[in-house]
Amino acid sequence: MAEGVLREVTLALPMAPEMELEASKTATAIAESIRMSPDRIDEVRMAVVEACINALEHSQAPDREVFVTFQVLGDRGPEKLRILVHDNGVGFSPEGREEPTMASKLKAVRKRGWGLKIIQGLMDEVEIRSGAEGTTVVMSKMR
Repeated sequence: MAEGVLREVTLALPMAPEMELEASKTATAIAESIRMSPDRIDEVRMAVVEACINALEHSQAPDREVFVTFQVLGDRGPEKLRILVHDNGVGFSPEGREEPTMASKLKAVRKRGWGLKIIQGLMDEVEIRSGAEGTTVVMSKMR
């Protein structure tokens, strides 16, 4: 399996309206540079936007920043794009959260809560590390 880091770019983004668009632009540029297909680029872009919005809305990070690291992985050439979205917020228990369902959300006043499920559907691998030091969403997509 390809795991050598060929290239790495990290953005420190202020938690401000539309900051997720900067992360999306960078995700697009890097995915295009490794010749990822347009459909896969769209999936990566949507997952990055969801992860950034989650950090913005839920982290309560005192520094009001989101750190987005893009890593191109491979042995002989680019094979995978790994993206880490990190905040220094309050953290949460990924295991303790309720899975959203269409039936429950249709009846609910609050229709939100789909972000992590969407990210998991869009990416090939997703890992959530969360605790008192903040939350990191690690997501990967094969080229």
